[in-house]
Amino acid sequence: MSTDKKMRIYFMGVCGTAMGNAALLARAAGHEVSGADTGVYPPMSTVLADAGIALHEGYDAERLAGMEPDLVVIGNAMSRGNVEVEWLLDTRALAFTSLPALLADFVLKGRKNIVIAGTHGKTTTTALTAYLLRAAGRDPGFLIGGVPLDPPVGNHLGAVSDPFVIEGDEYDSAFFDKRSKFIHYAPHIAVINNLEFDHADIFRDLADVQRTFTHFTRIVPRNGYVVLNGDDTNIRALGALAWTRTVRVGTGETNDVRIVDFCENADGAHFSLSWRGQVWGEVAWAQSGIYNARNAAMAATAAALALHPDMPTALSLAALGKFRGVKRRQEVVLKTSLLTVIEDFGHHPTALAETLQSFRARFPGAKLAAVFEPRSNTARTKAMQAGFTRALGFADEVYLGPVNRPEKLSAEERFDPEAVVQHLETQGVSAHTAANNAALLEILKTETLPITEPRVVAFFSNGSFDGIIGRYVAAAGD
Repeated sequence: MSTDKKMRIYFMGVCGTAMGNAALLARAAGHEVSGADTGVYPPMSTVLADAGIALHEGYDAERLAGMEPDLVVIGNAMSRGNVEVEWLLDTRALAFTSLPALLADFVLKGRKNIVIAGTHGKTTTTALTAYLLRAAGRDPGFLIGGVPLDPPVGNHLGAVSDPFVIEGDEYDSAFFDKRSKFIHYAPHIAVINNLEFDHADIFRDLADVQRTFTHFTRIVPRNGYVVLNGDDTNIRALGALAWTRTVRVGTGETNDVRIVDFCENADGAHFSLSWRGQVWGEVAWAQSGIYNARNAAMAATAAALALHPDMPTALSLAALGKFRGVKRRQEVVLKTSLLTVIEDFGHHPTALAETLQSFRARFPGAKLAAVFEPRSNTARTKAMQAGFTRALGFADEVYLGPVNRPEKLSAEERFDPEAVVQHLETQGVSAHTAANNAALLEILKTETLPITEPRVVAFFSNGSFDGIIGRYVAAAGD
C-alpha cells in the first residue's frame, strides 16, 4: 500500500475472498491488520492467521472500541443493524471506509491499473492477465476475487512501476456507498468482457447495468484503453466511447483482436488469435469453452497494451498452454474411468448454458448431470428463472437444490424449483428437487451411483452447497 505511515487496520467481513485478499495486501505492506467475521472458516482463515492477522469470531462493539484501530474497512456484506456498524455511526469514534475506497487510496493510486469487468469471467480473466504479465518477466500487482492456481496466490503488491490488475465488480461498494466498486479503481485499461442483466437486488434492469458501465468507461483517460467484447450487442449500446481508445475483441470480422478456428474435444481446446489481420499466435490449452478462449483473448490484449502498446503481438501467448485455471471454475474434483465430477461457481444462466454446452464437446458420449443451487441474490429470485430453465435444459439430468435463505423472499418473488422441474420434465430432461441439500444428495446418489456408464456430474453454486459436493465425491469413491 502506498502510504508511508503504518496503520492499524480492522476488516469487517474479513473471511470473504476479496476482503481477505485485501487484508493480506495490507499486511504485506507492513500494516497491523485484524478482522472479524461470522463463521471464521478455512481456507481463508488459515491463510490470514498464517500471515499474522488476528481474527475474531462475530462482531462486538465493545471489543472494537477497545482495539482502537486507525481505520475500519466495512465490507459490502455489512448492513445497518450490525452492532459494530451501529457503534461506529453512533460514536464517530473511528474512521471507516469501504473496501474499494481503501484500495483506491492505498493500493491503486499512482499506478497504471488494469481493471477487469463484465458479468462473467472476471476472476479467470484477472488471473490470466496477471499470469501473462508475470510470464513476460514483469512484477504486476494483482487482486483476484477467487483462488487461482496461476498465479499461485490471489493477491500481490508487485512493483509500483508495473501494472496492477484488479477484478472490477459492478456490485455496490458498501451500505453507505451504492456506487459500483469499479468506479473507485482508476482504470488505465478497462476490460469489459460481456454485459448482461445481473444483481437484481442492486440494478433495476439492463439499462441500469449499462449506465454504471458507461460511468466506468468515462473515467478511462484519453491515453488509456477500453478493451471490450466486440460481439456483445449490450456493450455496443454503450456507444463510441470517443474520449479514449477502444480495442474490440471477439470472433466477428470487425474486431481488432479475433478468435479464429476455435475447436474443442476430449483433449482440450485450440484456437488462434490475430491482431488487426496479423497472426498473433496459436493456443492449445486445457480450459473449457469459447468463453474461456474469450477470457484469454481479453487478458492477452490488456497485458499486451500495457507492455507493448505500439506492437501488441510482441507479447508471447506461449504461457497460456500451461495455465491451470481458478479453483471452483470448471474445476475437476474427481476423475475416474467412468465418472467426472466438476465444481463450478455458476450463478448466471448464460454462463451455465455455455459451460454445459462446452462439457458436451469435452466429454462426448457421457451422460451430463447438472446439480444447481439457487443461492446468489439474483438466482434466488424469479428474475432469471426462465433463463436458468433454458440453460439447465442442456443437461440430461438436473438436480435442483432449495432456494437459499427462502425466508427473505415472498413466494411471489422466489425462484420456484418445482416449476422448473415440471418444465424440464416436459422437455425430456430427468429433473429432481428436494426440501434440503442433504435430501438432494441422497436422490443424486440413488440416481447416479454406482457408475455404470460414462457420466459427468457438474455442481453449480456460488457457495458451499452445504458440503454435498465433498460428500458425493466421497460416496463415488467408495
